[in-house]
Amino acid sequence: IQTQYKALRSAVGIAVYQDRTQVELTGKDRATLLHGFCTNDIKRLQPGQGCEAFLTNAQGKTIGFMNIFCEENRLVIETAPGQAEFIIQSLERFLIREDVQLTDRSDSWRQLLVAGPTAAALIEQVLGADITLEPLEHLQCSWQGQELAVRRVDFTCQPDFLIATETDHWQACWDAFSAVAEVCDASAVEIARIEAGTPIFGVDISDENFPQEVDRDATAISFTKGCYLGQETISRIDAMGRVNRVLRGIRMLSDEIPTRGDEFIREGKVVARVTSACWSYKLQAPVALAYVRREVSSLGSRLESSIGNAEVVALPFG
Repeated sequence: IQTQYKALRSAVGIAVYQDRTQVELTGKDRATLLHGFCTNDIKRLQPGQGCEAFLTNAQGKTIGFMNIFCEENRLVIETAPGQAEFIIQSLERFLIREDVQLTDRSDSWRQLLVAGPTAAALIEQVLGADITLEPLEHLQCSWQGQELAVRRVDFTCQPDFLIATETDHWQACWDAFSAVAEVCDASAVEIARIEAGTPIFGVDISDENFPQEVDRDATAISFTKGCYLGQETISRIDAMGRVNRVLRGIRMLSDEIPTRGDEFIREGKVVARVTSACWSYKLQAPVALAYVRREVSSLGSRLESSIGNAEVVALPFG
């Protein structure tokens, strides 16, 4: 795992990524529909651009956290595994006469993650395409007679890319990359993800969270886009300037690795709860993502737990 982690941090590593949800939206009203049910400005996206967004309910709670990629004739939602049916049902129930078709592509499209400082150079070497992309920009390219989508996601806080292809062509793509790059399993990628502070819906985010609690306002929320489902609550939180808890990094001051759901206390009160944790090779210490009460969420705040003390630190770690 340490060798794989080192590749992700200092060179390039690849990992299987086929379980992620991918939903395709087509039809002339696709941008208008999605714009009305998520926190970011979908209508401004041009082909080749993308954004993060929260899908919210009428109460302003988070029911999805996703990457959205705008292509010439479609939008693609890319998010955590197992979300396709819920996302499609949530959007389809508001369709009346709009020209929108939603299709679950999670099985028919597969992805591999190419991550690390030299990821772009490796992709250019293998695919023979110029990969000059900013975060969440993407492009289509042809390789060995098949169409691939290359999407920059910076999942591990490196120049990371998802390469999506039809399932029938995936093995050839995987073979080409695995021949020249370190193959990493889920454990190595998970350490890099946690160190980067990248949250996953269903793990670090649930329908109990308001979007602002995840602390990704700058990348995932537009406060000028106009009306959408849940906007009133989200705008009110913005006007008040605070939420009661926020996603933060926790660095343990002991050698014990927390587990999901572990609680931290301050002056006898529960003030933090862990969502993800690992041993950080970067910091040589256990670290965690946790929702921390606002009043103790400032950097350097000390917290207590049954497995040792900890401090609140900035994300990404280190």
